[in-house]
Amino acid sequence: MNTDATEAYFTELAGALRASGVPADQLARTVDELRAHLAESGTAPEEEFGPAALFAASLGGLAPEPGEPDRRAEHWTWTADLFNDRRMLAVHGDQGWEVEHLDSIGRFVCRRAPGVALAWEYRREVIAGRRRARVLAELDPEGWELCGEWVVYGYFKRPKAATAGPAGSLDAPPAAPDRSWFLSRRAKALLALWALASGAAYLSLGLPGFAMLIALGSALSAVYTAKLETRKGRAVKARTGTDQD
Repeated sequence: MNTDATEAYFTELAGALRASGVPADQLARTVDELRAHLAESGTAPEEEFGPAALFAASLGGLAPEPGEPDRRAEHWTWTADLFNDRRMLAVHGDQGWEVEHLDSIGRFVCRRAPGVALAWEYRREVIAGRRRARVLAELDPEGWELCGEWVVYGYFKRPKAATAGPAGSLDAPPAAPDRSWFLSRRAKALLALWALASGAAYLSLGLPGFAMLIALGSALSAVYTAKLETRKGRAVKARTGTDQD
């Protein structure tokens, strides 16, 4: 790649993003991620992303940092079970929804700022105990940012533009979904059984017992699925000689 042309491209891109109000730390992180993508692809920036000004417009000025006020942004909160969460995160990430955090009952709190035609990708990792530092150290150089935690799981996000180039932007994001529950068939069956058990607990133990049963069930479910994933990873490691858990 022509180094001078590459530097000129990123100077123009950074200037356009700065003019659109992108905070300095977000701007630097975005440019670094795009540079890393080019280093892997070996292509010229204009060939990969298109003209700098148009690419900056497609990014639209990245969404504000979590916690910053943005009254124009769409906000949406939804939930899915542990059998279905990764699939739904992929679907909603492609629609431009950025997860800000998980609330106290494990729901994904999302936003989508107007004019920010940016798709997101997500991944879920077990980060309990000693795994936490290792997983964070492995994912941070690849641009993954921890955006929520639930029991033993960590959820990570990064903008698709960092790896997909123009394919990571959206021309016309669809309207916000009119539902907030996305449960798999397995979860619906378990939920029906859980509802019966919860009803019995409420009648016999009252509200404190009911709340305790709900919390215990959520924790056991997360721990159990994490154990399954870790066991699967160990099996792959034993078969291939690589660490997949």
